[in-house]
Amino acid sequence: MKVVDKTSTMHLSPTNGDFTFVSSTEAEDLSGTIDAPDVKLNMGSDNAKDPYANTFLRKRGYGWLLEVEEDDPEDNKPLLEELDIDLKDIYYKIRCVLMPMPSLGFNRQVVRDNPDFWGPLAIVLLFSMISIYGQFRVVSWIITIWIFGSLTIFLLARVLGGEVSYGQVLGVIGYSLLPLIVIAPLLLVIGGFDVVSTLIKLSGVFWAAYSAASLLVGDEFKTKKPLLIYPIFLLYIYFLSLYTGV
Repeated sequence: MKVVDKTSTMHLSPTNGDFTFVSSTEAEDLSGTIDAPDVKLNMGSDNAKDPYANTFLRKRGYGWLLEVEEDDPEDNKPLLEELDIDLKDIYYKIRCVLMPMPSLGFNRQVVRDNPDFWGPLAIVLLFSMISIYGQFRVVSWIITIWIFGSLTIFLLARVLGGEVSYGQVLGVIGYSLLPLIVIAPLLLVIGGFDVVSTLIKLSGVFWAAYSAASLLVGDEFKTKKPLLIYPIFLLYIYFLSLYTGV
């Protein structure tokens, strides 16, 4: 039987660090170091960098959790630009309609060639508001006449060989209601004078019809121009009747 001397030095190979084991008689020489590995905790968005987590989430159908939306510069547009409303363009078109004389130098074709929706809609709503007289159903009826009246003019123009779109006709007919809005306050002031009132009504209708017809009736119609001018004139007479009640 072999006896081991307890006072002898015992050396063990370290397995998880640099350790040195000595006997109790040499306790004063006990020394050693422990090298702790760097430990990092992945929290929050760092989980998205873990390939194992990515693979697990994508296999489970939750890959959309790892997607990060980037800020789109187009999402920060002003409201008017988002709705495609150009106030300067609308103001210029209003001036073109109210002053249709070629000698004034306005590029009036922009009303036809660059149609918009919000400008004509605002004008039609304004005309509807001054035509209410306590009857709110007039508003919806005027908008209906604007939409379907423009559709009628569009179909007639296409049949006669005109190269116009429905959007162009809708915009021109809507903008050309401005002369009727201009004469509305005058009719309130001199409504008691029948002759003067009739002249103002006729001038307003001719003004509106001329503004619309000069934009919609081009040279392509040749001898067929009266076939399109006449229904435009009747349409504005009907618009005026909705305002005056006559």
